[in-house]
Amino acid sequence: MRIVIVCEARVRRGKQMVLTPQREIILQELRHATDHPTADELFKRVRCRLPRISLATVYRNLESMSRAGLVRKIQAAGSQKRFDGNMFPHDHMRCVSCGVVLDSPTPLKPDPLDLPREIQGHRVVGYSMEILVVCASCQDSGAAQTDS
Repeated sequence: MRIVIVCEARVRRGKQMVLTPQREIILQELRHATDHPTADELFKRVRCRLPRISLATVYRNLESMSRAGLVRKIQAAGSQKRFDGNMFPHDHMRCVSCGVVLDSPTPLKPDPLDLPREIQGHRVVGYSMEILVVCASCQDSGAAQTDS
């Protein structure tokens, strides 16, 4: 299990963005997804509804929506960025064998009131937790298990 404290010296405030038809469809697809898709995976889904959309447009919009706080970017070292449309507080489980990212069924985070307000001059604005697992599919297929 790994806890990452997210710190920023300066917090962005008042970020607003226009919800274009493209952004709206990207957001709808992401909010209905439970598999935390990569930009490439989401592009394939969105392209069914918007055949002329480009991969670059999907990437750009996901990054903009992430900065605006409409979607959450999930970055694990050594793997592609994944995106989450569920903005309610929750933890993630990542399979160390196949890389799938799943929502944790129970909250495992400590009380937010126990967090320090500042670390070395940086204001703490939140944190995320990633639980490393071997998913049920990999267990069933006999994939190698890793103790991390």
